[in-house]
Amino acid sequence: MRYILRRVGFYLIALWASITINFILPRLIPGDPVAAMLARSSISVTPAQLKALQAILGVPKTPLWIQYFQYIQDLLQGNLGISLTHYPDTVVSVISQELPWTLGLVGLASILSFLLGTLLGIIVSWKRDSWLDSLLTPILMFISSIPYFWIALVLVLTLGLALHWFPVVGGYDFSMNISLSFDFIGNVIYHGILPALTIVLSSIAGWLLTMRNSMITTLSEDYVLMAQAKGLTDRRVMLAYAARNAVLPNITGFALNLGLVVGGSLLTEIVFSYPGLGFQLFNAVTNLDYSLIQGIFLVIALTVLISNFVADLVYAWLDPRIRQERQ
Repeated sequence: MRYILRRVGFYLIALWASITINFILPRLIPGDPVAAMLARSSISVTPAQLKALQAILGVPKTPLWIQYFQYIQDLLQGNLGISLTHYPDTVVSVISQELPWTLGLVGLASILSFLLGTLLGIIVSWKRDSWLDSLLTPILMFISSIPYFWIALVLVLTLGLALHWFPVVGGYDFSMNISLSFDFIGNVIYHGILPALTIVLSSIAGWLLTMRNSMITTLSEDYVLMAQAKGLTDRRVMLAYAARNAVLPNITGFALNLGLVVGGSLLTEIVFSYPGLGFQLFNAVTNLDYSLIQGIFLVIALTVLISNFVADLVYAWLDPRIRQERQ
């Protein structure tokens, strides 16, 4: 319990630091978002109207420390401001509309890649120097060395445009109404196959190689040799003794990777014209949309902190020595 309380305290401090940095960084971007918006719309306003727009869009001309405390107060009330890019929609509404697409595609694809890569890493390390290890590892390493957008373009040209097996644009058929019906969900899955396949192919080799190297090191440990000497089955030794300890570096990498799901989805959403937060972040930076930038960065920060906290709990469960060392 003391270990968990310490970790909670650490992540609360990290959350405060993330919120503070999240407040400062957008304000370091040069330019005035309100002036940029007015320039695009060619609308002339009075000084009073300009001041009101700046206040509404989160660009007040007050001292920075006053803006900071106002930002904290609004944050505690769940008010992230109004999006300049999607005016008059609020940042919360924009994020709530786009976040499920990002989590559904990139999140699930990342989890699938992690599970497949870790499982394959366990198998090829247990059967190292076999034909499976000699064939599978170099092939996946070669595929992962290809730039992501090249893999995406090859899949689009072959499976999409040439063979017409999968759609290459959008997250669903725009002629359908968004609902929780089986037809709509099936259509969303159908549209997400190519983007998800691209993510899996480009990242699976990293999980496999890390797990393989960790397993090879762990297999030489005394407790693994003792388990084999006791006559335990190969499956139990592989999973309960070797893999349980060797998977710790992969868990750390996976926790960090989950935090990059939102930002890392940008290229996916551009290539496949897929809805999500990645492309919204790109538009927000382009349009100097402070409120939306802060809102998306806050989602990224929370994702990183929560995933790392869960990783700490999994670490403590897999390796009780971590709890004992910090009592």
